[in-house]
Amino acid sequence: MSESWAKRLRNGLIALAAVILATGLFLANQSRSAGTSLEALAQRAVPLEQAQTNAKPSLVEFYADWCTSCRSMAPVLASLKEEFAQQVNFVMLNVDNPKWLPELSRYRVNGIPHFLFLDQEGELLGSAIGEQPESVLRANLLALATGEPLDLAGSGPVSGLDRNSPVLIEQPDPRSHG
Repeated sequence: MSESWAKRLRNGLIALAAVILATGLFLANQSRSAGTSLEALAQRAVPLEQAQTNAKPSLVEFYADWCTSCRSMAPVLASLKEEFAQQVNFVMLNVDNPKWLPELSRYRVNGIPHFLFLDQEGELLGSAIGEQPESVLRANLLALATGEPLDLAGSGPVSGLDRNSPVLIEQPDPRSHG
């Protein structure tokens, strides 16, 4: 009977250790990704209205929470924001918010992520669509900050938008983007 009790105790301790380990891994993963989520970036972004009046050039990103390319670029943008926040506004506009429909139309956004590079007066200098390598974004942010010409040669993978939809937020399934 004591051998059976010992096996139960051993199995219970193994189960407890597994639960503690799984919880620790989950919490570590959550805290590591919390600072680079799209939601966190958007909350710390400069509002468009402020960016239009503070005499700094701006990087504007059109994004959506469901966009896998946007999510995969979040850590890169967080890092670049730390590096360039003093020289460049980082603005994020969620394409699922009908408030931004005029901007979606004005800048002909038909895929995300869609990046706009605006000068100090808010004039469009160029745009890039899709996932961008960190080195390309860094070079263009440096050029934007110093008034040099941008190098916007390519585009990367994008998530398309259904432009025939009257209001993006009223779509029954936000993932039905094309």
